[in-house]
Amino acid sequence: MPSNLLFDISNIDLDQVAVPSDEIPRYNPQTGDMRQLDHVVWLNDDLSCGLGVKHVRNDEFWVEGHIPGRPLLPGVLMIEAAAQLSSVLYLLRMDSASEKFLGFTRCDTCVFRGQVVPGDVLHLLVKEKKFGERRFSCEAQGVVNGKIVFEVVITGMRI
Repeated sequence: MPSNLLFDISNIDLDQVAVPSDEIPRYNPQTGDMRQLDHVVWLNDDLSCGLGVKHVRNDEFWVEGHIPGRPLLPGVLMIEAAAQLSSVLYLLRMDSASEKFLGFTRCDTCVFRGQVVPGDVLHLLVKEKKFGERRFSCEAQGVVNGKIVFEVVITGMRI
């Protein structure tokens, strides 16, 4: 996996909102503690790339126990946040919302390059790798303060 950003974000207004928080449930069934995507900032014209946001809060369920006195966002939740963004991208491209349930079948070439802590804004970059009616895969990255903190390839399918 590359250690450069999947796409140039320097000209994207990180304060804009392409898919607001209240529309995320149209695409993703996760609620409560398992919702890891706050909103989508940007989508490219052909819906093959997207930029999302997760605000890492002090009151999240994992803070007290992972790691006491030095809370670190678990890597599996970083991947889940990227998977949730990739689901939104796929369903928007398929022009269908919650009528289709997506499950994830693979996580490949995952590399963690940095820590994510409460107070951080985790920017999620997703770029389509393969797209089909039933299956898709995306390259994904997490970025905090301009630094890549993880990279992964996620594969999902319609169930």
